[in-house]
Amino acid sequence: MKITTKGRYGLTIVLELTRCFGQGPISLRSIAEKKGLSEHYLEQLIGPLRNAGIVKSIRGAHGGYILGDEPAKITASDIIRTLEGPIVLVESIEDEEAAQRELWMRIRNAVKDVLDSTTLEDLASHGDDPLVDGYMFYI
Repeated sequence: MKITTKGRYGLTIVLELTRCFGQGPISLRSIAEKKGLSEHYLEQLIGPLRNAGIVKSIRGAHGGYILGDEPAKITASDIIRTLEGPIVLVESIEDEEAAQRELWMRIRNAVKDVLDSTTLEDLASHGDDPLVDGYMFYI
């Protein structure tokens, strides 16, 4: 499974809205400028997020976007599935041997479980941990 820029930037949008939760609407322009992203691209991503109820739009001179629910009630899975579609690790696993099918299904389920159990609240508070930036992972 590869998460494209749709999923990554969509998560960026909602994380910015999470960090400003309760402070009023945030414009896509401000998010684009802060993160160095294309405002036009973010505009393409916000539609599906709005249709799914993850974000709400506020019209007017001081309008923008807010979260559609509390950060603790929105999961990473909600954003990724909305923008990327279903979580599929390997296509056509029916043709695989039973042991391989089991492996692919276990990996898919592990990814699904992580996305389903990680809320926006979890992600927004993640930056508060001073040890997080100190880890280096090598593969």
